[in-house]
Amino acid sequence: MNMQKVGEQIAVLRKGKGLTQNDLGERLGVTFQSVSKWERGETLPDTAILVDLADVLETTVDFILTGGERILPFRGRISVGDMMDGLRCLENMGRLLGRENLIYRHAIRGINEGMNTDIEDAFASEYIFEAFAAEAVLHHLSAGAYVDPTDVKLHFKQEHFRDIVLDRCGKRGIK
Repeated sequence: MNMQKVGEQIAVLRKGKGLTQNDLGERLGVTFQSVSKWERGETLPDTAILVDLADVLETTVDFILTGGERILPFRGRISVGDMMDGLRCLENMGRLLGRENLIYRHAIRGINEGMNTDIEDAFASEYIFEAFAAEAVLHHLSAGAYVDPTDVKLHFKQEHFRDIVLDRCGKRGIK
């Protein structure tokens, strides 16, 4: 492990979030001097706060500790079109089984309770539909999946969601 690269990675990610060393230290319960030592490559963050550090910087521990270089292969490849097709399958389930069908109602209720929202709104609004699709893609990215940025640009019509997904791709080392 190259402590200098790790430190540089922490600094880049911190600055990208618009945080000072003091801000980051306060969020993690350490001094700004500790953050400064990490960024200069003199010391490494304690293992007890690595997960919190990754969370604050919206990245993964391995991305920090590898200095931004991905050593492990991606865990599968996803397609934005497949994510959107999956959501459309839910809508079709309601149409085919009937919106009052017990199976459909339980599926929808489970999603609504788990996400604290109403997925049926997505069936009537392209904007809300893309919000759900973006959430599905972001979940897979967080789990280590690869998505082609060209696929993101092709399927997301809403610039807002496209930019969020592409930003997260960039943070995962996907260009």
